[in-house]
Amino acid sequence: MLHPFKDLGVPEDMIRGLEELGIITPTQIQKRVIPFLLKDGSDLIAQAQTGTGKTAAFGLPLLTKMDSKRRDIQGLVITPTRELAKQIGKQLFRFTKYTEKIFVEVLCGGDNIDRQVDSLRRPTQIVVATPGRLIDLTQRQALSLDSVQYLVLDEADEMLSLGFKKQLTEILKLTPNKRSTWLFSATFPEAIQTLIKGCMAENAHSIQIDQGHVVNRDIDHRFAICKREDKTEFITDFLKRQKDARGLIFCRTRAGAVTLGNELSALGLSVDVLQGDLMQKERDKVMRAFKKERVQFVIATDVVARGIDVAGLSFVIHHQLPDQLEYYTHRSGRTARAGKKGMSLALVDPKEKWRIPELEKTLRVSFREYHSEASR
Repeated sequence: MLHPFKDLGVPEDMIRGLEELGIITPTQIQKRVIPFLLKDGSDLIAQAQTGTGKTAAFGLPLLTKMDSKRRDIQGLVITPTRELAKQIGKQLFRFTKYTEKIFVEVLCGGDNIDRQVDSLRRPTQIVVATPGRLIDLTQRQALSLDSVQYLVLDEADEMLSLGFKKQLTEILKLTPNKRSTWLFSATFPEAIQTLIKGCMAENAHSIQIDQGHVVNRDIDHRFAICKREDKTEFITDFLKRQKDARGLIFCRTRAGAVTLGNELSALGLSVDVLQGDLMQKERDKVMRAFKKERVQFVIATDVVARGIDVAGLSFVIHHQLPDQLEYYTHRSGRTARAGKKGMSLALVDPKEKWRIPELEKTLRVSFREYHSEASR
């Protein structure tokens, strides 16, 4: 019997690397995207959420199409955040453990730009970058994108919501010889449609995973009706009963995240805060402590939490439901990764209870009410 990934057309030496990472069964997005990109490789528009395995979906075909004997940049992956760029770079490196060496360079803000300029003097086949830093380096003439054949826009909706439209337009102009663009987005607002029209063929292949597969089925979705003034007490009680379980708490604002962090720390809980006012070194410090389990819980805002990939998180708490519906999926996708189970718990103000049926209908998930007494 063929290996599931061999059946999709993935080379055997790459499959060996996947097996070592425990990636055996392709996800829905991988089953649909990989054969198309390996066989055809033309323009692609794909709907994919965080946590659905999209890095392998575009990463395996991209690596397969690289010519390791050439020194120039043939593949370019653009992502909204530094954390996600580093995560993708690490995954691509791992996929090629047993293949001919493909050199991947990660370029993002917060890292020393002179060091990046030096690194780019080495042979580099793939660049993974955030838009701002990539533009900075092209202006310094530290790299040329003339030979890029495949451009991947990952989490395109997030890049536009973070205000990268101008940089993306410029990057598209800097890659005049590309064969194709592969765009991945969780949602398709009007701004995405405009971007697609400007950079992709009219007959671009479209892959939309039905909503039942977009949201991770291993997540147990719960809600608790909780007034704003009672939320800190509720969260404290919940965290104190977690034993060794680890998780994330999402807040809508930086001020809210900092305040909650101070309150929980004062109560003796092992907690740290990840928010946009932190310097990059401070963000890295928080993430290192969390990954190495020196910190049990992290409070985060939506923007800085993109790209967080920490193994074994048991739960996600939504201090408030996010303003944008798609953020709910991005947040909850931090738990129940790699086949494990996890809980997504939304604290809902009595006035916002109407939003639960809306989430259920849009995401095709079922919410159950969480009763803390049941867990005692």
